Amino acid sequence: MADALEQMILRDPQLFYWILFPITFVMILTGVLRHYATVLMQSDPKKLDLKALKEQRNLMRGINLRQNAGQLPLHSFISRKNTLVADYKRGAYLKDPESVGKPAGNPMSDPAGMDQMMNMLKGNMAMIVPQTLIMGWINAFFSGFVIMKLPFPLTIRFKTMLQSGIATRDLDVRWVSSLSWYFLNLFGLRSIFNYILGSDNSADQMSAQMQQMNPAAGASMFGPGQDPNKMFLAEAENLEVAGGTHEWVIEGVEDRVLQFL
Repeated sequence: MADALEQMILRDPQLFYWILFPITFVMILTGVLRHYATVLMQSDPKKLDLKALKEQRNLMRGINLRQNAGQLPLHSFISRKNTLVADYKRGAYLKDPESVGKPAGNPMSDPAGMDQMMNMLKGNMAMIVPQTLIMGWINAFFSGFVIMKLPFPLTIRFKTMLQSGIATRDLDVRWVSSLSWYFLNLFGLRSIFNYILGSDNSADQMSAQMQQMNPAAGASMFGPGQDPNKMFLAEAENLEVAGGTHEWVIEGVEDRVLQFL
């Protein structure tokens, strides 16, 4: 059986240098500038007072104990669990024990909450404004160009992703348009940014979106509007549940080692 004819397109070789390279270079440069702009715009984190630090660290003690319960023998885990659960239930680690049962304050009146919201706003501006300008630049100068062909086969489902801005029904899915190359760079330069700026950078688009979805991940454990007492009680319940499913990882390790001898 004769092989199917491979689809070919006569392209100017200069398109590869005047479209692909400039888009890639501008995306990398924009990511680096966005990283340093985000670092300069972020306000310095405020120091926690001793009571707030004690409140957070003791909640982390319960979380670490629950997550690493299998590293301890049962009697050691039960002893630590009972101590923490009793302290959690009586509010021994609360920064403000008198606020138990009272409604949470207005997050807008919390200075820490306002700083967090301002940092989120600055991060959004540093992410949206450059991408809007680049998108307009590409649409104005590079729209409708086919710049490269991928060397491996793809299914038809990739056509809309790889050929944005090109209204051709019969074009092979492996051909990539200039607009699609922009989107591929937008979400595919993480390794380059990690190499240039380190793993903890603000240039990666995916990590920036994840931080926007979970803004409290890198902030304090007790965000604005959260009730520390309810979080302690919830962790106490989690520890009680974990106590019923405890399994020491080196239980009977002597017999398991002898089985291999």
